Amino acid sequence: MVQVGAEVGRQIRRIRKMRGMTLAELSEAVCKSKSTLSKYEAGEISVDVQTLYELAGALRVPVEQLLYRLPEREAPPSAGESPAFFSGVRRFYADLFDGRSGQLIRCVFEVLSREEGERSRVVLYMNFREYESCEDCENTYRGYIEHYDALTDMRLTNQDTPMEKASVQILASFLDSDTKWGLWCGLSSRPMMPIAAKMLFSRERLKEDEELLRRLKISREDIRLLCLYNMFPVI
Repeated sequence: MVQVGAEVGRQIRRIRKMRGMTLAELSEAVCKSKSTLSKYEAGEISVDVQTLYELAGALRVPVEQLLYRLPEREAPPSAGESPAFFSGVRRFYADLFDGRSGQLIRCVFEVLSREEGERSRVVLYMNFREYESCEDCENTYRGYIEHYDALTDMRLTNQDTPMEKASVQILASFLDSDTKWGLWCGLSSRPMMPIAAKMLFSRERLKEDEELLRRLKISREDIRLLCLYNMFPVI
């Protein structure tokens, strides 16, 4: 339990810092003393369930982002609950190429909790320096992932700028494969405009080399299909 308390406290402190909130501001929002909050963040005392929800509300994040799941206690979805590519997966990865900066954008998706049918809550950490601290990212999205016979669909909202919505579609996720292509549709803020980009999904982190960049860049074949269909497809 000490490990769990310390990890929950670390998450509270990280998100509070990210929000630019002081202990005094957070303590006022949840009606707890600064001393108590400091002990929460240090893992010296455990956070009760009601306070955890109050903290999540004050920090404007889903409560799942404050939780810590022990790896040995995670119960991955059994075969048949999710299509082959996502079967047993709680975390998966994606990469895309940003032509504005000429750099790779790393993404980590975490499946948080299952709802009715094939729909689950999901959080996306996008554009970070290190995988070990992917939560310290440029953009965090939250939303839902839903599986259909021929398609996996995600609907996401930027948790800091709610007007920024994104959708992701992945074809044939029922077929087992190490990687899958998906189409990201969203909003660019540099400059402000709607965009569509191809995104390569994987169950394991991919080697970041020239070959990966080549695959992520728009190719002549992509342009040919764009001209043929008058739309940007990812197959």
